[in-house]
Amino acid sequence: MKKESRRWLTLRLYMTILVMVELGIIVAVTGLVTWLIGYFDIPYIALPPLAWFLIVSIVLGAALTAFISRWVLNPILRLSQAMGQVAKGDFHVRLNEEHLFGDIEDIYHNFNLMTQELGNTETIQTDFVVNVSHEFKTPINAIEGYATLLQAEEDSSPQDRRRYVEKILYNTRRLSKLVSNILLLSKVDHQAISAQGSCYRLDEQIRQSIVQLEPEWEKKNIDLDVELEDLSYTGNESLMLHVWDNLIGNAIKFSPPGGLVGVSLKREGEQAVFRVEDCGPGIDEASLSHIFEKFYQSDSSHKQEGNGLGLALVKQILELCGGTVSAENLPEGGCRFTVRLNIAQ
Repeated sequence: MKKESRRWLTLRLYMTILVMVELGIIVAVTGLVTWLIGYFDIPYIALPPLAWFLIVSIVLGAALTAFISRWVLNPILRLSQAMGQVAKGDFHVRLNEEHLFGDIEDIYHNFNLMTQELGNTETIQTDFVVNVSHEFKTPINAIEGYATLLQAEEDSSPQDRRRYVEKILYNTRRLSKLVSNILLLSKVDHQAISAQGSCYRLDEQIRQSIVQLEPEWEKKNIDLDVELEDLSYTGNESLMLHVWDNLIGNAIKFSPPGGLVGVSLKREGEQAVFRVEDCGPGIDEASLSHIFEKFYQSDSSHKQEGNGLGLALVKQILELCGGTVSAENLPEGGCRFTVRLNIAQ
């Protein structure tokens, strides 16, 4: 705020100096012309000296004002034209930031940053709509296909009909989960959910998440190495449960049958540090910097179950709660996700 105040004071000072210089030039030149006419006895229309003084002042003042106005107002006109283009949806317009006044350079620089961010936002929104449409279309098409088979194959065996119903239920749950994640992500994005909450045992919540995922790790015969230190945390309990469900669920999903998933929680200084490690194929280096983006999936074929929202949701929740999440590949294979949360003393 102080910087903005200084900037406006500087601009006012510039304008004041320009006006004073203009007045000084008008007075000096007008006086000089009037003196020269009288000194050299130059023929001129017989008018009182005061009238000549006014005429020369008006002509000279108009010329100087036109020149200074063009010099001062041109940057504003260029900015106005550029803003008009932005208002029409053109976010590729850029202004040359080089100018005599540093304040004008700052304004142009901020304008260029604004248009760049608006362009990025438009791209993200377009990609979001495309991805949402794709993710909705896949389960809906599957539900429609299996429902059609149920309707058409009246003489199908009970086993086939049971399989069709299971597929419909599976895609219905997938669609429901997608909608829930999109709604929750939207609330977190717009901070419609408060990060404040109650004080609860973080280790007990992680154990609860592991128990809820028992059908998943039992089905793949996965062993879990769990080491949780007793820690209390103050925050939104329901939001944080999404974090553990997503991270532990991913570790189980990407670990091979009979694999090992490590889960740990310990205190490091004033932080609670949660780590989950799997023994899966890891994440390729090109994908590591993108895995927390909405709808990003390193497996572009979508063979793995998921919609690319889980990790984006994890990151948004943790940022809302003042925490961080990171991912890294392990030298021996697999991947490790690390969550850091600030905890009270």
